[in-house]
Amino acid sequence: MPAAVLLTSEELSQQPKLSGLADVLHHTPAARDARVCKAEVRSNCLSGTLVLPRTTKTGVRLAYGYLLTSKRVVLVDDTGALQSHIKHLIKEKLWTGDSVGRFFYNILELLIAKDLHHLEGIEDQAEKLEDRILSGQLDGFSADMTCLRKETMAWFRYYSQLDDVTCELRGSENGYFSEDEQRLFHMLEERIVRLRQESQLLREYCTQIQSMFQSEIDIRQNRIMKILTLVTTIFLPLSLLVGWYGMNFTGMPELSWKYGYPAVIVVSLSIVLISLWICKKKKFW
Repeated sequence: MPAAVLLTSEELSQQPKLSGLADVLHHTPAARDARVCKAEVRSNCLSGTLVLPRTTKTGVRLAYGYLLTSKRVVLVDDTGALQSHIKHLIKEKLWTGDSVGRFFYNILELLIAKDLHHLEGIEDQAEKLEDRILSGQLDGFSADMTCLRKETMAWFRYYSQLDDVTCELRGSENGYFSEDEQRLFHMLEERIVRLRQESQLLREYCTQIQSMFQSEIDIRQNRIMKILTLVTTIFLPLSLLVGWYGMNFTGMPELSWKYGYPAVIVVSLSIVLISLWICKKKKFW
């Protein structure tokens, strides 16, 4: 068989010689719900899954299975994405078919080739959300912020798992990879670590934006409470007047005085104006 084999799940089921791969692929019954990137060292191979925080145009999650031996690499993909990567390797002559380790290294490198640009796009989205807070446009912010935080968390988790995979490949003791290939995996591991750090910075940035949003909400609530307090303070003396004249007392001079009602109005307005002047002087608003 050729050194590199690309199969779908259906084609894999028709390959009895590759039955050892069945337990580690995401479409098989044993690993149908695989959600992580992993690498497992076995007696005769290296196997595992690669689950990306991306989907195809039709919304299908990108997830691949792989098996590596000293002379062969078997990949399982139902989305067709890996086929384009392999065509790119052949077109650019990055793989000549004589090195399994070099081939798998190139595949992993292509998987993360555009990730930095994607992380920059996430940062742009975060900056737009921050600008919305500064401009006071808070409608629908929570939903957008929640989606962005989930996305940054997914990328951080992906890089952490991918770092473990490359570490396992680099430190494999089965002798499948030469020293040069191990150095390549070490370089790839360092690059993945840097991407993980970038994703961690994005997570912290999103947390800061969320804190800004909560602070703005608290400021708005404080403004509302301040207005309610001012209104209560101003109308409290008026409530006293209402309660005073609402009692059934007789003999009150204001009741028989023809200017009594206008005088109460003047007193009430004076109380409101004085209260507003005091609040303004104390810089309550």
